[in-house]
Amino acid sequence: MHFLEACLNYMVSIAILIFEYIGVSIIIVSGIRGCYNYIRRSPETKLILAKGLAMGLEFKMGSEILRTVVVREWSEIATVAGIIILRAALTFLIHWEIKQEEVGNQKME
Repeated sequence: MHFLEACLNYMVSIAILIFEYIGVSIIIVSGIRGCYNYIRRSPETKLILAKGLAMGLEFKMGSEILRTVVVREWSEIATVAGIIILRAALTFLIHWEIKQEEVGNQKME
């Protein structure tokens, strides 16, 4: 039984790192694309950047959800829950911003 628990912890730790790196990479690439589009004065800069940030935050939130599998103490659970709530709120706000921007773009067309 101890072996299975150790395997689970190992697999979850690797998955957390992979999700964290993917999320950070998406956010970095989106930021670079956003800067490039801003310099080019592209009208869709805000929308492209918001979609990239939302996707990156989704991966980061996935890693936090996986982190709940390996926590052992209530203080750790509270910390992870707080991070998940903050990231969910950010994701909600970014998705709201995306919808507002898409509505604004449709009105312009």
